Amino acid sequence: MAFRTDIEIARAARKRPIQEIGARLGIPAEHLLPYGHDKAKVGQDFIRSLAARPDGKLVLVTAINPTPAGEGKTTTTVGLGDGLNRIGRRAVICIREASLGPNFGMKGGAAGGGMAQIVPMEEMNLHFTGDFHAITSAHNLLSAMIDNHIYWGNELQIDARRVMWRRVMDMNDRALRDMVVSLGGVANGYPRQTGFDITVASEVMAILCLAQDLDDLQKRLGDIVVAYTSERKPVYARDLKADGAMTVLLKDAMQPNLVQTLENNPAFVHGGPFANIAHGCNSVIATKTALKLGDYVVTEAGFGADLGAEKFFDIKCRKAGLRPSAAVIVATVRAMKMNGGVLKADLAAENVDAVKQGCPNLGRHIANVKSFGVPVVVAINHFHGDTEAEIAAVKTYVADQGAEAVLCRHWAEGSAGAEDLARHVVDLVEGGTADFAPLYPDEMGLFEKIETVAKRIYRASEVVADKAIRDQLCAWEAAGYGHLPVCMAKTQYSFSTDPSLRGAPTGHAVPVREVRLSAGAGFVVAICGEIMTMPGLPKRPSAEVIRLNEAGFVEGLF
Repeated sequence: MAFRTDIEIARAARKRPIQEIGARLGIPAEHLLPYGHDKAKVGQDFIRSLAARPDGKLVLVTAINPTPAGEGKTTTTVGLGDGLNRIGRRAVICIREASLGPNFGMKGGAAGGGMAQIVPMEEMNLHFTGDFHAITSAHNLLSAMIDNHIYWGNELQIDARRVMWRRVMDMNDRALRDMVVSLGGVANGYPRQTGFDITVASEVMAILCLAQDLDDLQKRLGDIVVAYTSERKPVYARDLKADGAMTVLLKDAMQPNLVQTLENNPAFVHGGPFANIAHGCNSVIATKTALKLGDYVVTEAGFGADLGAEKFFDIKCRKAGLRPSAAVIVATVRAMKMNGGVLKADLAAENVDAVKQGCPNLGRHIANVKSFGVPVVVAINHFHGDTEAEIAAVKTYVADQGAEAVLCRHWAEGSAGAEDLARHVVDLVEGGTADFAPLYPDEMGLFEKIETVAKRIYRASEVVADKAIRDQLCAWEAAGYGHLPVCMAKTQYSFSTDPSLRGAPTGHAVPVREVRLSAGAGFVVAICGEIMTMPGLPKRPSAEVIRLNEAGFVEGLF
């Protein structure tokens, strides 16, 4: 059979009307707000009606640190969801929406791949149902209201030097990281230094993904600390009377999006915070809705388990009262070889020794996930060219870590290639050994929480932060924010803050260069190393080859 790209496979999908997908979950058609024929939002009234139902079982899919060789976390999430349905379990998939920035940069789409995809794939990776645009608009409305308030007399006495709220856009653009606004004279306001973050790093994005309902959404939006007075008193979004209008802009975006897999199984795709600069999980409301509708809910957290899984456990599960029953860690033979020192150009050659040398990265993630009291299975996402000896090396290593590795062929075979993984996940869940607990207690100090993550998850020897950062954390504790979890922003490519340091390094230092209070979202962000909250485009961005072909179809996006 001739090779087909992901987008060609997605276009050939036999999609069912979204009302049929909703009916499989017991969602009446009148509670679906269709966006075309193949995607819809689920109404808040229906979601509220589910409150008394028991919850299904929650399964997290995470991964090793990403490499240029590819891991396939979303593909495995979709494959596992399809596989569970294939063996007779009522399973629902929950993943995040895609950001335009990486799609037009270098990362590519976020709908899975091969025969394990969510459709409509093109729409999902572009504008979808407009959620990101609504979040961007709500965020920037607040930005405009801050400067407007200062312009019209500054009744709240905002110190323009202490405005913490930046602007956002859903695109990679390094030129906007630091800038001066309001130049051009009196009519344009008071000049001040500020900048842009990418939308997925917005606190509004995090709030939407952590809010339980519209009332909780508005409260959290009002709790955003946007600036300080010259006396260092906080100014909140509610002080500017911005929370109501922001909620109006987000009313529809708050409703989860229902779509389907290539095999017509239900999937909620909602929210999209990055895991390297935000908390990296899909929305609480989508996950909780799915738990009421399915026996199993398969969700994912962004990037490697050191980022996405840690934040899933310590932020999302802590705040939403979720208790995961099992976790899947995705790895590939190719990625093990890269962690073992093999160059991307040489991955095709069998190299069992390199596989063995790279496996400690996987081992670190297994130990970390287990430390949260969650049982683990490793999914070896099969690539053409993987040899039996290389696969056996991974399986042997994982067995030595007290877990099992299952070879998966869902990319090529769909649900049939994930049956073994699905059965093993069911065994783990029904074994009832999960005893979930977050990494640290709420009452621990903020800096101690940062140290705990750095030392226990990253295996760092120390956290380096100057006195100003430590004093700021102490001030937030005194203001009543000490109970919040921490959200580590660092490179996804390494356990350290050095993206070139692969494998399982120990004894390194984690430098914290900035901390940000996300009072509405309910966490404190620690920005480590050189990580940027506004990414830049690569030398040859994907945008250079994305276009419409003569038939009007998108080319170059995937």
